Amino acid sequence: MRQKLHLVISETPNLNSLMTIEITNKSGELVPADQVRTLLENSLVQLKLNPECEVNLVFVDENEMTELHIKWMDEPGPTDVLSFPMDMPAAAGDAVTLGDIVIAPTVAARQAATAGHSVEHEIYILAAHGLLHILGYDHADKEEEKVMFALQENLVKNWQASA
Repeated sequence: MRQKLHLVISETPNLNSLMTIEITNKSGELVPADQVRTLLENSLVQLKLNPECEVNLVFVDENEMTELHIKWMDEPGPTDVLSFPMDMPAAAGDAVTLGDIVIAPTVAARQAATAGHSVEHEIYILAAHGLLHILGYDHADKEEEKVMFALQENLVKNWQASA
C-alpha cells in the first residue's frame, strides 16, 4: 500500500526554478497545454516539492482512455483522468520522477457541461486531481474525498490568483 505524502501549501510560490513538466496531446482536441503546465509547476511549488521533480501529462482520446481504464483499473469505458505514480520523494527536497497523468478531454467536456463550468476549468481540476493521486491522495471514503477535493480546488484557485 502506498503511503500518502502529507503536504502543506505554500502561499507564495517561486517559479524561477527549472521544472520538468512534459505535456503531450494525442487526443485530437484543443487543450490548454500551456496553462496546465503552469498550473502543475505552480502546484509543485505550493506543495513544497522539489521544482526539479518530473511530471508527464498526456491528453488522449476516449478509445485510448478506455483501453487504459480496462488494463489498469479493470473497469469498462473511458474515465476522465488516470494517474500512474512512479517515485515518491523519500525526503523533503528530493527530485524524482513523480509519474504520469492521463486526461481524456472529451470526457472532461461532458463533466464540465454537467458541472456548469468551462472545459478548461474541468481540465485544470483533473490535472490537479491527477497530481494529488500521484502523491498518494485518494477519495475512497468521504473524509479522504473531502481533503483531496478541497486541496485540488485550492491548487487551482491559488494558481488562478497568481496568473
